[in-house]
This record gives sequence, structure tokens and C-alpha cells, in this order.
Amino acid sequence: MFSTLRSPLWLVKLVNYEYWTWWVFFLPLTPYWLYLAIRNRSLTYFTTVNTCIPDGGVFGESKNDILAQIAPPFLPAGAFIPQGEAWKTVEENLKKEGISYPLIVKPDVGGRGFRVHKIDDADQLQRYLKETPQPVIIQEYIDYELEFGVMYARLPEESKGKITSITQKEFLSVVGDGHSTVGQLLTQNTRARFAMQELQERVKNDWNNVVPKGQRRYIQPIGNHCLGTKFLNANHLINQQLERVFDQIALPIEGFYYGRFDLKVSTLEDFYAGRNIKIMELNGATSEPGHVYDPSYTLWKAYRDIMHNMRIVADISAANIRLGVKPTPLGKLLQTSRDFFAMSGQL
Repeated sequence: MFSTLRSPLWLVKLVNYEYWTWWVFFLPLTPYWLYLAIRNRSLTYFTTVNTCIPDGGVFGESKNDILAQIAPPFLPAGAFIPQGEAWKTVEENLKKEGISYPLIVKPDVGGRGFRVHKIDDADQLQRYLKETPQPVIIQEYIDYELEFGVMYARLPEESKGKITSITQKEFLSVVGDGHSTVGQLLTQNTRARFAMQELQERVKNDWNNVVPKGQRRYIQPIGNHCLGTKFLNANHLINQQLERVFDQIALPIEGFYYGRFDLKVSTLEDFYAGRNIKIMELNGATSEPGHVYDPSYTLWKAYRDIMHNMRIVADISAANIRLGVKPTPLGKLLQTSRDFFAMSGQL
């Protein structure tokens, strides 16, 4: 839409809602949330949507506790590392789980790619652990090219669920011209310019290297929009066969009814067959249908689809409330949210 050399970022951000601050984007949906709250007679009705996740999976839940409820064949090898764990014990845990470098490390509590890093060696991992004041999860690095965010929903009284959104993630990359460095190529990429400081730190060892002409160089292996990943609408992949696969994954998770599986898979054929699927994270009540951030999507369609998912959350919550599940008190939820945002700096 814009030339990256002529368009200031504030203008690009103004006319492309995918770059808006999250709370600015969701602010116009407040009246609809209030309407749903009145219907459910609770401002925090959504905290009942998943009884297996604290507060339904709003903010501040343990990723490790959630992943532990998923069948092991669908998980990458992983290790939970308490804060301050002795380095020798960390090495023993990695060896026990069969995790080698490179690997992925992330805080046990966090969101939107907060401090998720690919680590190439032991020195990097030791520095990361020293600089991270909370428990972390270490996962094997899965080098599959296909990464998706799959939204799944099921009413408590039903035996089958529905996929409401599939987002395909296109990793940030540059294509060499034979004379420009990685850093110079990134300055020509609008998506990269929004995260330039963070990207420069993450690829500092490669920043000044010239990329050969025609060679594609992937910059970030982390499928996060805040780090330059492009979210694409992949709802055309939804069919009954794939919904059966996710019923197989989700139904054994007792008390799970709504959320997004962030995963990698080897091929589309394996995706539909339920093979070689590795789930990195499972998010709950505040999961977003990421396909709405496709650059070709319109704001009207985005709000339409998000409202549809909000209605699904409300319907599931209403069913759970009828079954006796109590919403989290507003004061407690606000305190949890404040603690989470103070820790993650996502405001």
C-alpha cells in the first residue's frame, strides 16, 4: 500500500489496523462485551469458559500447566525450569528430555511473544536464564515450515467441536540483492520497521552480513505478529476431517472448551491426518482469531469475526454457569491482569 521509504510509520499504522495497539483495536467492541455481560449477568462471565485453566485463560496462567494437559504425541519435547535453577540441573533436564540446540525458551507466564527466543548454545541459554526473573519453559526447536493458529470451540454438552479460525503464519524474511546487508534489507520492510530495535538485538550477529542475490534469509523463527510475522487467513483449510483431528486433541482435555492451538506441522497432508502436529502453546478465553490480521482483510470483517467468537465464548460460559461454575470476581481478575501487564510490559 505504501512505499516504505516514503511512508512514516505513524501513517502506515493509522490506515492498517493490524498494527494498532491491542487495546485501541478492541475498544470499539466494549458495548458488545457489556451486552454479553448483561445476558450472562456477570462482567467476568468469560472466566468460566474453560474450567481447566485459571480464570478461563484470560491473563497470567501457567503455560506449563496447560501443556501438561495435552497428550504427549502432540507436544514438542519440553522442560520446565524454576527460577534460579542450578545450571547443572538445567543441563540434566535437557539431556533427560532429549532437547539439543537450537531450542526455544519462553517465560512460563507471558503473551504476544514476550521474551520468546530461539537459543543456539549453552552460553545464550545461561544469559537468558539469568536475565529472566521467573520460571521458564524450554522446548525443542521444531523446524517445520508450516505454523498455524487454530481456534477451537465446543459447548460443554456437545461431543464435537468446531474450528472457528485458522491463521497461517508467514515468517519475516528478506531476499538478498547481492550488496545490501540484512539490516539494510530490513529497513526496506514495513513490517520489520515496527520491530526494528528488537530485531536488531535478536539478529545482531547477522546484521551487517550481505545476503547473496536471490537468497531468502529468514529473520525470525518465532511466529509472532509483534516480531514481523505476517498473519494470513487460512480458513479455507477448515473441513470436517480437520475438525475430527482437533476433537481428538481437545476432547481429552477435561474442562477445555474454547481456545487457540499454536502449532507447527510438517505438511498439509499430515495436518489433515493428525500426524506430526506439535503444539507449542494453548491459549484460552482471550485467544484471538488471528486470521483477522491478514493484510487483505477489512476492519468490518475483522470486527464481525471477533464478535462471532465473543458470542461463542458467551454461549459456552452461559452453559458452564448453568452447571454451577462461578465467574472470577471482578476485583480478583483486575489484580491478576495488573500483575500480568506489569510483568510483561504489554501495555
